[in-house]
Amino acid sequence: MHVSVVLFTADLRLHDHPPLRAALASADAVVPLFVRDRGVEAAGFAAPNRRAFLDDCLADLDAGLRKRGGRLVVRSGDLVEEVCRVATETGAGSVHMAADGSAFATRRERRLRTALERSGRRLVVHDAVTVVVPPGLVTPAASDHYAVFTPYHRQWARVPPRQVYGAPRTVPVPDEARGEPLPAHRGTGGTSPGLAPGGETRARAAVTAYGRHGLDAYDTTHDDLSADATSRLSAHLHFGTLSPVELVHRARRQGGPGAEAFVRQLAWRDFHRQVLAARPSAAHADYRTRHDRWRTEDTAGDDIDAWREGRTGYPVVDAAMRQLRHEGWMHNRARLLTASFLTKTLYVDWRIGAAHFLHWLVDGDLANNQLNWQWMAGTGNDTRPNRVLNPVTQARKYDPRGAYVRRWVPELAGLEAPLVHEPWRLPEADRAGLGYPAPVVDLADGLGRFRRARGTRP
Repeated sequence: MHVSVVLFTADLRLHDHPPLRAALASADAVVPLFVRDRGVEAAGFAAPNRRAFLDDCLADLDAGLRKRGGRLVVRSGDLVEEVCRVATETGAGSVHMAADGSAFATRRERRLRTALERSGRRLVVHDAVTVVVPPGLVTPAASDHYAVFTPYHRQWARVPPRQVYGAPRTVPVPDEARGEPLPAHRGTGGTSPGLAPGGETRARAAVTAYGRHGLDAYDTTHDDLSADATSRLSAHLHFGTLSPVELVHRARRQGGPGAEAFVRQLAWRDFHRQVLAARPSAAHADYRTRHDRWRTEDTAGDDIDAWREGRTGYPVVDAAMRQLRHEGWMHNRARLLTASFLTKTLYVDWRIGAAHFLHWLVDGDLANNQLNWQWMAGTGNDTRPNRVLNPVTQARKYDPRGAYVRRWVPELAGLEAPLVHEPWRLPEADRAGLGYPAPVVDLADGLGRFRRARGTRP
């Protein structure tokens, strides 16, 4: 009997899964395998919110496989060692997996290929599983990647996405495939109290609901903080419970400005991946240095703590940081505001903010997180590296009635706009009774400090 292993990584679904489809087409039986890689934990990527969401995804994937006569095999340890061990135990001649362009995944893939070939086995890596357009497929004439989004998007949009595959009807798994019990549901401590559940079943239901009630207006509502009108699909994309290729097809079939804006966001996701694949050091070093002398934990510890805890004295910033801790998720516009405030207004090293986000975000994705932080810090791909987002101006524009602030900053629940965005304008006695802190920095002072550091003029 010909057996193949299907190694699931960031593609925890049955619908539109090219590695699973190819393995089923070429083998009599397959081993659906997920390895809890200790290397991921050692690298600091296994934060509590993502571990809990992952547990949901694995349980749902196992349930879907069992409905098709199969089951998920889970192992823990070094990924390369465990895959080779499963292949030996089941007599598998090949291993199928999705491509991943991160430096960590590339090193791991190289090790796995070498180990499998040493035992006469084959590793088959499939593109366009976790992305729409794989890194390196579209490049400018004089470089290995696009450094600016607009020309990248122009070429990205011209690449026809591959076809979408349905979920298999049956998944035969050999009896020799043995794994450990699935982790206890939500057995992870230190998670956000409002963390959303994971899994392909919920992901597909969310896509259908958003297509009916949100997608058409995405172009006009996605920045509205109080409307909460974004798709909230980022965690499902991160764990691969949804196929980005399928999302593009579905959005383009529906059509309209909202769908076009949504697809553009998927292009941004691919853009960051092609940058990181070409420049892996951008995960921790400036993509374009501005020779900043950032403030750090040693020099700005109190300001950093205030930012992390949502007590900067700027209501929209504090609302966003509290949402992050409570839900393990933050509105996309709020991510820009909080990142600008830390790096530009407080002039704090972007890596400090990126690490805090990676700890809490269930969709914490190395490419998107680090490169969006660099974008706002002005060290990345932004063509206007010295732009500064004023939190008061932004709050008036994207939370005009103050509903977002009042939801997450209950101390200000009794204030109406515009005072809810500028509580320092209240009489001293009234402000003292709120129990809300004064601003950690005057906006003009913060802006002046940043401009002096960057050597820019007003």
